[in-house]
Amino acid sequence: MDIKLDPSRDDLPLVANTSHILVKHYVLDLDVDFESQVIEGTIVLFLESGNRFKKRSSSTEVTCPSESNEACKFRMPEPCQIPVTNTKTFSSKIGYNDFVICGKGEKDTSGKDGNHDNQEQASGISSSKYCCDTGNHGSEEFLLVLDCCDLSVLKVEEVDVAAVPGIEKFTRSPKLRNQIVHELMALPADRWREQLDYYARCSQAPGCGELLFDTDTWSLQIRKTGAQTATDFPHAIRIQYRTKPQGRSVTWTSDQSGRPCVYTVGSPINNRALFPCQEPPVAMSTWQATVRAAASFVVLMSGENSAKPTQLQEDYSSWHYYVTMPMPASTFTIAVGSWTEMKPEICSSNDVATERSFSPSEADFRYIGVCGHMEYPCRFQKASATTQKIIPHRVFAPACLKGACQETLLPLIPPCLSAAHSVLGTHPFSRLDILIVPANFSSLGMASPHIVFLSQSTLTGMSQLCGTRLCHEIAHAWFGLAIGARDWTEEWLSEGFATHLEDVFWAKAQQLAPHEAREQQELRACLRWRRLQDEVQNSPEEMQVLRPNKEKTGHVSDSGSSVIRHGLNPEKVFMQVHYLKGYFLLRFLAKRLGEDTYFSFLRKFVHTFHGQLILSQDFLQMLLENIPEEKRPELSVGNIFRDWLESSGIPQGWPWGPVVLCLKCPVVFELQVAKWVRVNRRPRKRKRKDREEVFEKLLPDQLVLLLEHLLEQKTVTPRTLQSLERIYRLSEQDAAVRHRWCELIVKHKYTKAYRDVERFLQEDQAMGIYLYGELMLSEDPRQQHLARRCFELSREQMDKSSAEVVAEMLF
Repeated sequence: MDIKLDPSRDDLPLVANTSHILVKHYVLDLDVDFESQVIEGTIVLFLESGNRFKKRSSSTEVTCPSESNEACKFRMPEPCQIPVTNTKTFSSKIGYNDFVICGKGEKDTSGKDGNHDNQEQASGISSSKYCCDTGNHGSEEFLLVLDCCDLSVLKVEEVDVAAVPGIEKFTRSPKLRNQIVHELMALPADRWREQLDYYARCSQAPGCGELLFDTDTWSLQIRKTGAQTATDFPHAIRIQYRTKPQGRSVTWTSDQSGRPCVYTVGSPINNRALFPCQEPPVAMSTWQATVRAAASFVVLMSGENSAKPTQLQEDYSSWHYYVTMPMPASTFTIAVGSWTEMKPEICSSNDVATERSFSPSEADFRYIGVCGHMEYPCRFQKASATTQKIIPHRVFAPACLKGACQETLLPLIPPCLSAAHSVLGTHPFSRLDILIVPANFSSLGMASPHIVFLSQSTLTGMSQLCGTRLCHEIAHAWFGLAIGARDWTEEWLSEGFATHLEDVFWAKAQQLAPHEAREQQELRACLRWRRLQDEVQNSPEEMQVLRPNKEKTGHVSDSGSSVIRHGLNPEKVFMQVHYLKGYFLLRFLAKRLGEDTYFSFLRKFVHTFHGQLILSQDFLQMLLENIPEEKRPELSVGNIFRDWLESSGIPQGWPWGPVVLCLKCPVVFELQVAKWVRVNRRPRKRKRKDREEVFEKLLPDQLVLLLEHLLEQKTVTPRTLQSLERIYRLSEQDAAVRHRWCELIVKHKYTKAYRDVERFLQEDQAMGIYLYGELMLSEDPRQQHLARRCFELSREQMDKSSAEVVAEMLF
């Protein structure tokens, strides 16, 4: 399959030639410089070639991407001026680099680093088998293509792993560098500590020859003279590089205390502007990283270990993390800032929700069996891990949020972790860090291996929003991380599952009785149904499809490159269709099977597929095999594909009964809504005999639904709005409630509460994007001025995608 990429479209290219060669391990050695807003250092890639590599034939030759028809000319980068020949000599700031980065100290915006940085080049890379003329001979050579963007690559070299002392202990070919790398990667899982140690030693080894490289908009291309196949290409290479301040994988900003910080933002381009890598999910790899920063900063990262700083000279500290479970490079996460750790109280088994006893069918899926994934030290193989309800966890935030974290977040973590374990079994990851990220974070949460980012918006009001979002991100440990989508266009496999599971986890964490849990879940389903209907009416049809590639889902080109449709569309970040349609499909299936049967199956599915990548059919086929014949009418993989996953809008003609029962609100709640409608219709001067209405206390989800009903009223009087705010203390509620309150304020031009809108736009940026649109659509000069003023105040710190969307609304 030949993929042609049009840089003017909003599709995201994945250009790495993963069908030919795979990165199996990364070793990063980086310095974080806040003054220049640059991360710089080296990354060593340990590669494994496939078994399909042959000499190139003319039928697979493709010209190098360029605006001209000339052959691609590779050049050596400008040499670094400060070589270090003694690999055992470390500076106080440089960890185990064997050379020092040149040109440090200035904010790098020019890209003048001795190699191409061609933004004007075409972004199309359809194959790694290029016909490249180096200018001094006419032979064709293997090209390693890595996903890379917004990076200044300074030097690429082969690593002499044969020079590592002691390497002969576990290799039969101590002089064959590629064989050494192969045997190092082939060490059994129980020798993972030794393997990591030798990866680190190899990464420090001297170079044994610089490699030719070039870049274009989306890739870094590397070759070695004379290496004509992936097997011949060096299997350990070191890339010296630096990020750019405007790079899209990380954001440099200030935290809520006004201190500088930098963190990965879940960018549409993933991590390719943080380090050169293989982005396609099939490139499952492990990693280890040493990161140095000023001693006042804390470095958090995706890692199995709870890293502690090592003090270096000159007021710098070094942090080291590692991961032994292979995962896509896109899941790598880092956050560096002046975070304060909030240590939870030591919890005992009495402090958390009591674990219910399991039925025999549930217990069957808590055994230690054979795993289906590639070999790694798997927690599903450890008896102690399978019974660990609450994994070790830490919470970090700016010091000014300490009180809010202690009051709202810390008490929720143990019961939410325990609830997740009671539903799905073994926690895939051994520990969890939770970080409250800066206000410019464009989402309520983001899960990565061993670390979760939460928005500050989750800390306000009651515990409902914080608890449900925490449960959502915890669910991603299973669906999204331990089990990932092989094709990123199938986002529902991550977000649909996490949305469905968050309600189940949250009900158990609250220790609700079955009828209470059912009522809560049906209310939340009702809210989501309204949201889905709204999204379907107001979004492009092509972006409502959960499996847009249809029968080509999971297909890649001969080289392994592919395209994520609409991956660069800034509005896609704010769409919820993958969450909502996926949620309703799973809710429908759970109702059809019966929830006990469904969740018993889900545990079996997790045991079968953890550590692997899946497509929709993997889940659906296994599910249907577990459904009794009498419950399978109209259910088939083909029907579900056609009606749910490959069509826009809401499925038509399905037996939706069990799914939409939630649309009938409880009588008590309907009475509350009716009361407010009556209050709103009353004349300003009431007769004395009219009785004052008495309103029940409402929970956050009920308040959201009430406000949504009132938003449907053509007119809501200032008197009614004032009563609403007073009775329910709306400005003190959680962000979900305040968002609907702000919509009411804007719609009815309730000027007395404009301060609440301003506060929301500043402090709840993850949820406030479309409020800007409503302010502008009102065509009210005061509201439009409010929108522009708030945007100017936050624009510089705002997430790039969010700023782009808002600017389009305002100007």
